[in-house]
Amino acid sequence: MAKQKQARRLEGVEAMAKVRTLRTSARKLNLVAQSIRGLNVQRALNELEFSHKRIAQDVRKALYSAISNAENNHNLDIDSLVVSEAYVGKNLVMKRFSPRARGRATRVEKPFSEITIVVRELGEAA
Repeated sequence: MAKQKQARRLEGVEAMAKVRTLRTSARKLNLVAQSIRGLNVQRALNELEFSHKRIAQDVRKALYSAISNAENNHNLDIDSLVVSEAYVGKNLVMKRFSPRARGRATRVEKPFSEITIVVRELGEAA
């Protein structure tokens, strides 16, 4: 017996892309996600293109993926897409050791984070 098909979590006019292992802290990534929330996708792509943050290029790839999902999987018009949600979560943390004075060592934590981008098609009424 097959598993029951789960209902779609998003509405019919939405598409999503998620990147799970970005090598930066969630706090730094949230600054970039905050800059594109609520923007038109073309404006958001321009914002990420000229951002000085290193992680902005990976967020730009994720936004391109969300746009492609909207176009190919859900037949949405890419000219009327808006970034409705862009939220960040924590992921794994690599733990390393750094040598210190007098034979000691301290732990260095290298965090990973994840970003989820949801794009929505605005209708003619909006």
